[in-house]
Amino acid sequence: MLKTSPKVNEKFANYPDSVREKLQFLRSLIIETAEETKGVTELEETLKWGEPAFVTKYGSTFRIDWKEKTPNQYAVYFQCTSRLVDSFRMIFDQKFRYEGSRAIVFHLDQKIPVHELKECIKASLTYHNVKELETLGIQRNF
Repeated sequence: MLKTSPKVNEKFANYPDSVREKLQFLRSLIIETAEETKGVTELEETLKWGEPAFVTKYGSTFRIDWKEKTPNQYAVYFQCTSRLVDSFRMIFDQKFRYEGSRAIVFHLDQKIPVHELKECIKASLTYHNVKELETLGIQRNF
């Protein structure tokens, strides 16, 4: 199911230790969510714009990264022309910190709301199949 470019592992090896652990957690969460998501038969892990990116047949490509200019945070970046982040904001409101219509941002010492983030990941992995649904297929009952 998972197809990983060797360049992704190189990228992870170059993150500072404290950041690598956080991004590895996100990476594991993405892979786990893909395995649990109906209709996702292949997940490609590659680099886009120098950042670890995740691609599926019916999904919207998204990325994870940490940047030196904002050393205390890391993020999941979504395609800004999609409805993803606006929908996450509507459904989850204050559960996350958002950057415009392109990202969910986490502070390095923040506890991640795992269930809610997995719903966001699932919506991105299946975006082209759910983009017509008001809440992108995300269940509000939690």
